[in-house]
Formats: sequence, C-alpha cells, structure tokens
Amino acid sequence: MNAEDLKLIVKDKYSGIALQTKEQNETSCCGVGGSCSTVDYTIFSENYKKLAGYNPDADLGLGCGIPTQFARIREGDSVLDLGSGAGNDCFVARAIVGEKGRVTGLDFTDAMLSKATANNAKLGFTNVSFVKGDIEDMPLPDATFNVVVSNCVLNLVPDKTKAFAQIMRVLKPNGHFCVSDVVIKGQLPEKLRKDAEMYAGCVSGAIEMDEYLGIISKQGFENVTVHKQKEIEIPTDLLQNYLSDDELLQFKSKEIGIFSVTVSGYKRELMVNGEL
Repeated sequence: MNAEDLKLIVKDKYSGIALQTKEQNETSCCGVGGSCSTVDYTIFSENYKKLAGYNPDADLGLGCGIPTQFARIREGDSVLDLGSGAGNDCFVARAIVGEKGRVTGLDFTDAMLSKATANNAKLGFTNVSFVKGDIEDMPLPDATFNVVVSNCVLNLVPDKTKAFAQIMRVLKPNGHFCVSDVVIKGQLPEKLRKDAEMYAGCVSGAIEMDEYLGIISKQGFENVTVHKQKEIEIPTDLLQNYLSDDELLQFKSKEIGIFSVTVSGYKRELMVNGEL
C-alpha cells in the first residue's frame, strides 16, 4: 500500500469518527467502529475535563497525551495544531494565548473541519480558525507560528521526515513544537503493522522511538526532550486478531512495546553577537 492509499484510509476512517460521539469512540475498535469486547479507546487518551478551554463537544477521545501541558504556550502566541480534529487542543490553546494570540487548526478531513468550525462558531472565538491541508505539504506561510502542537496524529502520517520539515518551515525563529504521539520499542509484528484498520485508528503507523527522535534531530531541531512516556496496554483479545500465539507471548514479555510520548524541540535562530 502506497502513501496516498494510506492517506485515503485515514481520511475515510476519521470522517466516520467525526460523526460519532466520544462514547462511541471509546467503545469501538480504536475509534473506527465495531464492537471490540473490552477495548476502551481511552487507553490512549488523557482526561482534559479540568483544563481551561475544555469543550466537551470538541473532545472525541482520540488523543494520546496533552501536548499543551508541556508546550510552554504564552499569552499572545500564534499556535498551530496539526490534525486538529473537532478542535479540542485548539480551544485549550486558545485559553492560554488569550485575545491577543491566535490559534490555527490544520486537518485534511472535511467532516472534522466542519465539526471544528461549528464548535468554534458556538464559542464565538474570532482568533481561532481551521484550515484544510496535508501535514506533509502545509498550505501555510513560512515562519508564522511560535508553537506547533499535535496530538496522536503524526504517527498516521506516512512521511514523518516531510512532516517535521514542514513543522520547521512554519515555525518562527526560536519557536518550538510539542507533540504527543505513538511510538514503538522493538520490532512490531508485521501483521499488526500492516493492518489498515489498526493503521487508521491506533498504532501501526508508529515507528521505532529512536528512529522518531532521529528524524526530529535531522531536521535541525535542538533541545529535543521527551517529557512523558506511557506504555499502552493493548487488550489480549484485540491482539489475538493480529498475532499468533508465539507473537503474543513475545509481545507480552515486554521485548517489544507501544508507547505514547510527548516530545518537544526548538528551532534555534542563528547566533547574533554571541546570543541566540
């Protein structure tokens, strides 16, 4: 399956998710429909309810962290959220940047953009907007944002090198990103990696953690920091759909694993007169 086919799968699945409630996403196979016994999609997501700016209509339970928690967003900042969905992280960021700042959400799924725009209309924010676009080729100008955030989206992007190159391009000098994402440690079995449903909803698009951090560093980001990592416990009855008995034993032995991580990195301006 090539990159464009994978993007079509992701777009199709998340178009369906946009029409579901958070409760439906929590009781479906990685948020993509169909009963999965004891599977609860909140094994990936974090609780946003106590955060300023939280809007329940925008929370579809699709995240794997809270990137704004470590993003060092300041009042007046211009913030970009990649894969903004129904607008959950955008509205949390808007509570931080205030009236003087600006928040832009980027998504390539029409249904998600419609939902986010409708949520924003109810809130009446004039400094929050949503743009249709591909993370690998963002329709946004260079050096525009102080902070880029993303929540459990970049693992779904086929070319992560292009994605982080685009993040570097749209950041202002001395700007930074903070993303929550899914990575793996060790070799994930091919049956799990290649399955299209798992790719669109969960972990198969994830790459090995050291490779992920290497891509970030190769794009020139500095002070790359892993702020938080949490092992994802995938229920046995779900894994049995994809793994043989021997592969399942290997998975459970912790030789390999799936983790949510929150990572940040800085775009440093060239030194002038000995200072950044």
